Amino acid sequence: MSDPILSLQDAALALNGNAGRIDILHGITLDVTRGETLGLIGPSGSGKSSLLMLMGGLEQATGGTIRALGQDLTAMDEDTLARFRRDHMGVVFQSFHLIPTMTALENVATPLELAGHRDAFARAQAELDAVGLGHRADHYPAQMSGGEQQRVALARASAPRPQILLADEPTGNLDAANGAMIMDLLFDLRDRHGATLVLVTHSNELARRCDRVIRLRDGRIADPARERAAE
Repeated sequence: MSDPILSLQDAALALNGNAGRIDILHGITLDVTRGETLGLIGPSGSGKSSLLMLMGGLEQATGGTIRALGQDLTAMDEDTLARFRRDHMGVVFQSFHLIPTMTALENVATPLELAGHRDAFARAQAELDAVGLGHRADHYPAQMSGGEQQRVALARASAPRPQILLADEPTGNLDAANGAMIMDLLFDLRDRHGATLVLVTHSNELARRCDRVIRLRDGRIADPARERAAE
């Protein structure tokens, strides 16, 4: 059996706020296999998005270890983490995080340029074509609907051919029709690039399409047996 593409061992996250230390995640131990689609579900405030941020090195664990592609993320500094994400991960947020002064094409191509890809604009155009927005390449985010902006964000995340794709409530800001389109595109990107997909969702329909679903409660992985008993 191959090593997991993502591995968390007793991972914890605590933040210091005005009211003192806040423990967000407690002792998360979890392996994600290569090519798997994992859904993270649970009530608001359960730690789903925080767990995804740990997996992507966007938050630094305050306890335990997190390994991605065999590399220890907890031992990396911010610059090393940024390069690792650039080379190996794609991240899609509920809010699209597009640069408003750049066209759709520029939003997708810029990360590729920064990574040194000489075909950045050709690859960016191909990804926009793949999400059905090739004809909007010269448009700015303000000229596009929310669904179109999320499709640009998907194109940007997939353009570097990431081995790991992380999505935080990718349909949360969209109506039902656009949400369904984004779901289909997300799984199509996974299939086209062979990426491992981890996503946070409140959508039962999206969760059902995952290979495996993990429920979080109060910053811990919920025990399925206890969950059933409580029901």
